[in-house]
This record gives sequence, C-alpha cells and structure tokens, in this order.
Amino acid sequence: MDAAGRAQFNGVMAQFAHPACVEVDAFRDAIGRFLTGVTIVTTQLDGEDFGTTASAVTSLSLEPPMLLVCLNATSDTRNAILDRRTFAVSVLADHQQQLARRFADKGRGKFAGVEIARGPSGAPLVDGALASLDCRVSDTITGGTHTVFLAHVIEAWARDGAPLAYFRGGFGQLGGGA
Repeated sequence: MDAAGRAQFNGVMAQFAHPACVEVDAFRDAIGRFLTGVTIVTTQLDGEDFGTTASAVTSLSLEPPMLLVCLNATSDTRNAILDRRTFAVSVLADHQQQLARRFADKGRGKFAGVEIARGPSGAPLVDGALASLDCRVSDTITGGTHTVFLAHVIEAWARDGAPLAYFRGGFGQLGGGA
C-alpha cells in the first residue's frame, strides 16, 4: 500500500478509506460474488409476527447444534428477536423468490397470505421452505451495523428440493436438489 492508501491486486488499483479498511463499493462488489443461500428469519413478539430476508446465516456448531445469524440494527425483526430471545430460520426453495423479495422490504404486512406453521418457540415457519430451524439466542455480538446472534437450534426440519441462491444482488437457482 502506498502513502495515499492505494494498493494493487490482480492488476486493479484500489483506494482504501483507512489502511485497515477497504472502500465500501469495493467490498460490496467483492463480497457480492460470494454465492449464498436465502433465508427468512422470523419471530413473534406480543402476538405480532416479524420477519426479514437474510443471507448472513450459517451453521456455527454441530455439538451443540448452533447457528450464527446477522441482522441489521435497523431491522424490526432484529429488535423483536432481542426482546423475545427466540427465532426461526426458513431456508428458501428455488420457487420462493417472491417471498424473499417481500420479506426484504421494510414495514408490516409481510405475512399476509403466506402459509406458515409455528415452531416450538412460536416463531413462524414458512411453508414450502427446504428447511426450518427453531432457535434460542445464547449470545449476541455487535459487528458494525449488524447484530450477530449466536443461537442454539431447538428443532430442525428438512425436505428435498433445490435452494434459492443469491449472487451479485440477484436471486437464482442452482438446480439439482435431492
């Protein structure tokens, strides 16, 4: 890196805002090339259902079974999970792109017309999802603009099918699916 905070990688010059931090646009472009699955994270608080689309979800541990879920600090779902301390994750199937878009929007009414079941925690489970996991929060960490939830998996269900994928700002299908 030179004195102006520039560095070259693979023949591309990048400008850094801080010697330890990449520019936001360069980071977004690079991380957008990481293919992820698509989930809807849900909870219920005081009789109201909350949900948001999330791709920052991953397994954390098999023993005990745990997940790591990252939600933006501005998310109503995140705030409800902080209060309730339980949530569910529905892993979306390739035909559920419209649900992913609906739950990515802010505001109420996301559950209108959506078929759901309830997990042991009371959180909504999206019908037709490839998998659903009902979770209890064990710890939280703040990372930049997000809250990282570390959670024990209370129950898990799965079915065959192909996943909905997210890549470079768009949804797609992988096929396969057994």
